[in-house]
Amino acid sequence: MELEVVRHPGGAAVVALDTAQRVCLLRQYRHVVGGWIWELPAGKLDPGDTPMTTARKELQEEAGLAAKQWDGLGRHISSPGIFDEVIHLYLARDLTEVADAPEEHELFEVHWLPLAEAVNRAAAGDIEDAKTVVGLFRAERYLDAAATPD
Repeated sequence: MELEVVRHPGGAAVVALDTAQRVCLLRQYRHVVGGWIWELPAGKLDPGDTPMTTARKELQEEAGLAAKQWDGLGRHISSPGIFDEVIHLYLARDLTEVADAPEEHELFEVHWLPLAEAVNRAAAGDIEDAKTVVGLFRAERYLDAAATPD
């Protein structure tokens, strides 16, 4: 059998949640889809970097934030029919602002939406990016489970 496989080093995406239960989303221009889409701060793993290192770096570079509390939300396989890319998802809380600037090839706006609204927009199809949809749903479920007594 002949297969076409695109090798990818993997990535990390961050659901950054502030004390008002708002999530940081980027409205980013993506040339491949020919327009603006909503995404979590995210990026690919550089050689030698761990998924956590990448998550911290992307949160700082794209959102100008650092987080003191990190929780893993599992892995997401983006398109297993052709890519070997695995995206590691994280929930970041206890946020502080840090100075940083996006890389020159990136074009995006930083927005803050209530988590419940973002999840509803993902469920309605207004947010289409797969890692973002998965990250939002997993973060909501993680937080609901943590708030529910045993």
